[in-house]
Amino acid sequence: MNRQHFIRSMLATSLGLLCAAGAAAQTVKLTLGHGAAIGNPRHEAAVKFAEVVKARSGGRIEVQVAPSGQLGDDAAMVTALRTGALDISANSQGAVANAVPEYAAYGMPFLFASPAAAFKVLDGPLGKELADRSAEKGMVLLGTWDNGIRQMTNSKRPINGPEDLKGLKMRVPPDATLVDIMKALGAEAQQIKFAELYVALQQGVVDGQENPLVNFHASKLYEVQKHLAMTNHQFQMTPFLMSKRSWDKLSEADRRIVQEASTEATALQRKLSQDADEKLLADLKAKGVQVTTPAPAPFAKATAEVVTKWASGPIGAYVRKVVAAAQAL
Repeated sequence: MNRQHFIRSMLATSLGLLCAAGAAAQTVKLTLGHGAAIGNPRHEAAVKFAEVVKARSGGRIEVQVAPSGQLGDDAAMVTALRTGALDISANSQGAVANAVPEYAAYGMPFLFASPAAAFKVLDGPLGKELADRSAEKGMVLLGTWDNGIRQMTNSKRPINGPEDLKGLKMRVPPDATLVDIMKALGAEAQQIKFAELYVALQQGVVDGQENPLVNFHASKLYEVQKHLAMTNHQFQMTPFLMSKRSWDKLSEADRRIVQEASTEATALQRKLSQDADEKLLADLKAKGVQVTTPAPAPFAKATAEVVTKWASGPIGAYVRKVVAAAQAL
């Protein structure tokens, strides 16, 4: 009898070990959604992330990348992240700020002279604070990518000063800071999904838009916009986020793989964005886009009220810290 019990016990233990090994070897499937076009640094970095995760996990973790708003616009993807319906997203600063208001602090006009300056702040304690706020809202901040310094385009006239914005219907993403900036400059801000922007510009629903050059170029907006003003009015990051619900399901080892892959993808995305602008500007000029380089001082003066408003608002304490850190660079 004792021998039978011993054999049964050994069989049960062996079976348990086999089940555990099988569970450990199971494929983990994750979905990564973003709104950028194929060819955009955001997409290239997302693909890199998927490749590194697959390689580091020996093929066990698979990440499916869905570009160009296939899974909905940025706002919809933020909601999906928070509920766990979507695993990962390279999203927009404005859409994420609707859930985690502190992201808006980085959208103050003329705050950063370059993305490199912004990352000196984001890669420090203030970035850690942002990650903590994100976790409280159900999202794990894996990295901050470069969505570039934003420029203005329109189909009506060259922009040489703030007065040239008056009366223009300008598309902005769902970002309250950009709405405030456009209002301060006398333009009419209209929120339109990025996936619908080309047609909106083509049909004259709006006169112009603002975006970093890489977005303007990759989506071929130059076909329907002939005036480009290098206003450098705002830096924006691309928060690279994972649903906390998806994160919590991963083992410690898998979390390390995801974080390591994110570090590599972040470095690639930032480099691709940094290398892009000079080349893109030359190509846009060759395509017939008329480029102006307005003096920044009148624009900065006209939008100073935006900083004052946000610095005295609900996230004022964090805004003031970010502004102080930027000014100290």
